[in-house]
Amino acid sequence: MNKEQPTNLEQLTTEARNPASSAIDALSAIEIVRLMNAEDARIAAAVAAVAEPIARAVDVIAERLREGGRLIYMGAGTSGRLGVLDASECPPTFSTPPEMVVGLIAGGYQALTRSIEGAEDHPEYGERDLREIDLTDKDVLVGIATSGRTPYVIGGLQYANQLGAFTIGFSCNDACDLSRLAKIMITPIVGPEVISGSTRLKAGTATKLVLNMLTTGAMVRMGKTFGNLMVDLRASNSKLQVRSRRIVAELTSLDTSAAGQLLADCDGEVKTAIVAHLRSVSPVTARQLLHAAGGHLRQALDADSRATP
Repeated sequence: MNKEQPTNLEQLTTEARNPASSAIDALSAIEIVRLMNAEDARIAAAVAAVAEPIARAVDVIAERLREGGRLIYMGAGTSGRLGVLDASECPPTFSTPPEMVVGLIAGGYQALTRSIEGAEDHPEYGERDLREIDLTDKDVLVGIATSGRTPYVIGGLQYANQLGAFTIGFSCNDACDLSRLAKIMITPIVGPEVISGSTRLKAGTATKLVLNMLTTGAMVRMGKTFGNLMVDLRASNSKLQVRSRRIVAELTSLDTSAAGQLLADCDGEVKTAIVAHLRSVSPVTARQLLHAAGGHLRQALDADSRATP
């Protein structure tokens, strides 16, 4: 495997000293809070500045998922943990199979709760982890490295490119090593951290914002919502069961008791229940209509449907 020469740490914006916090150790608690809040206020603008590459990534991810591919997140430390978090929240929110969105972290899942020293320094580990999940050319790999130089992620993107998978890079530093490997590069520049080099702060928040957009945007494009309602959620706990009944009741004008019975008749499938009621068809036919509409509830309903978001 060819190894990229990593950018020196001292060249990275995320490693620079922030003049606003140069005397943070002399501040009171309320001054620290206000300082951090002021710095955090810069994050949304930094993400807004890279809206176009995020949107391109959303469309690519949605297209690959529709065609049977997967979304794979790969990162180390905070970056890896945020990728695993985002992946783990897709099944209950959008009723996706667990294998559709996958999070990989350097050092394995034990690294979610404790630091695994040196795990991120080996590009071959990135390739190994992708081989273990059978990465294919149908998949999308998002390499998350706020520094833009993490060897584990670099190795993963190199291997993904060899296979023909679509590669997306995320960093909070311009002109980083990832940019030479990713087909789409997302680089919100949040500036130096309040604590120099502590990228779990502003960079971590920017990462979470972008990952939220990638999965939520792709799922919306795939028909997982109706308006802003989660019509493809999986009612895996009591809160989600209540939400399912409420959504069905709202879109069908049934009371919650009737909505609950309708859901039970439709095996808990929110979209199926809505189509079955509003189109006056059986659950089996409702599923067929949804399948013909590519899973989009709006398209499966009549033009004269009473449901409006």
